[in-house]
Amino acid sequence: MEIERKFLIKNMPDNMERYKFHDIEQAYLCTTPVVRIRKQDKEYYMTYKSKGMMVREEYNLPLGEEGYLHLLKKADGNILTKRRYLIPLEDGHTAELDIFHGIKEGLIMAEVEFASEKEAEEFVVPEWFAKEVTYDSNYHNSNMINEK
Repeated sequence: MEIERKFLIKNMPDNMERYKFHDIEQAYLCTTPVVRIRKQDKEYYMTYKSKGMMVREEYNLPLGEEGYLHLLKKADGNILTKRRYLIPLEDGHTAELDIFHGIKEGLIMAEVEFASEKEAEEFVVPEWFAKEVTYDSNYHNSNMINEK
C-alpha cells in the first residue's frame, strides 16, 4: 500500500548538494491500471499501481537492464526524467523532492510517504512546501507522459 501526499515547492531547501539523490527515468506500459518501468541509478523496476489519489496499492518487482530496455521500446507516451533528492524532515518523514527534466523541465514537486492515512492527514506541512496537489490527477506522473 502506498500512502503519499504531493506538493509543489515554494522555496528550495538550502545546500541541496548535501542531500542524497537518485537519477530516475521512467516510462509507462499502461495507465489504467498503472504499469510503470523505472531506471533508478543502476537499478530497474516494474511497478503496478491501482487507482486512487492519496492511497493506492503499489507493487514493485525487480527488473534487469535487458528487460527494462526491451520494455522501454513498448512504452506509451513520453519518458519522464527527474532527479529525486531525499530530504529529511523535522518530524522524521522524508520529502522526496523531484526536479524534472526533459518534457517537464522546470516542474519541482515533493512527495511524502506515510504508514497510515491518519498519519498522512495529521502531517504538518513544512514552510517551504507550496500548494498541495495530492488530489490533482494532472500531477500523477502517469498522466504527464502525454503532455508536449
